[in-house]
Amino acid sequence: MRLARTKNKSVRGAAMSSPADNCVTGMQNFSTMLRRIGMAGPALGLLIAISPAGAFDGQPAPPVTIGPQDISPMEALRAGARQYYSGDKAAALNSLQYAAENGEPMAAWKLGEMYAKGDGVQEDDLKAFKYYSQIVREHGDDRPDAPDAPFVSSAFVALGTYYLNGIEGAVPRNEARARQIFTHAASYFGDAEAQYELGRMYQNTNHRMAVRWYNLAALKGHVGAQARLGETLYALGNSDKKKARGLMWMTVARQQAQDGEASWINAMHEQYFAVSPEPVRQMARALADGWLEQNRPDILTAQQLPSQ
Repeated sequence: MRLARTKNKSVRGAAMSSPADNCVTGMQNFSTMLRRIGMAGPALGLLIAISPAGAFDGQPAPPVTIGPQDISPMEALRAGARQYYSGDKAAALNSLQYAAENGEPMAAWKLGEMYAKGDGVQEDDLKAFKYYSQIVREHGDDRPDAPDAPFVSSAFVALGTYYLNGIEGAVPRNEARARQIFTHAASYFGDAEAQYELGRMYQNTNHRMAVRWYNLAALKGHVGAQARLGETLYALGNSDKKKARGLMWMTVARQQAQDGEASWINAMHEQYFAVSPEPVRQMARALADGWLEQNRPDILTAQQLPSQ
């Protein structure tokens, strides 16, 4: 998926790992989900020839061949996961397609990810869009606590992002539709990535709404939302205490930022830290240490370890 605002987003997950690698509560690893339902099962496309047996009329019965139509969608999903992890992505594609066509949202989600990233297939945003659309169409009203809910909510976010940016020659940009899709994922599923995207959409037009959505995502541990929440609160702050609160969230985000998001979060923190008076810096440090101690003690512990 080609995203115009990648530098402002948290990265949405590596291949066959998770619907979103942004610390979203309840968003589970794809392989972990499959381990929960069991990995055993026949590979898709397995043909079993049944040896001839006597018919009622005494004549040998013709051989019976069991094909993909006799394998359940769940078994196809399991087979696709095995094939993917073993490196046979062509076989995995067939298995996942069969599972997706027969109602397995996890398989459709994985196919969307593969086509969006060019993972084992030629990158094709329109095909990815169609798989995400299928999930939303067929499972958009599933219970938010259902086992497949993390994949359904992730499909909403991916679909909303496509509408926000458009697909050249195929899907025109539609900001209103994107907002509608993000709002459903953010409200019904409580998806932190959708909440972050809504914050981005409101940041320049409605600060109150932006803070609301950023705050919900930040409390779930979404690092990008924490940084943007801090930026917004700092800009709105009319006292040292309020500005310190904003700088605190930027500091918390910087301490956790990794990979692609680290660059822009570090740059943002440095920008606001440089213009802050010392009292604001001190308050922000104290607030950030308190938050990390309560929510991410592993980070403080790592900072306190002596260098080797």
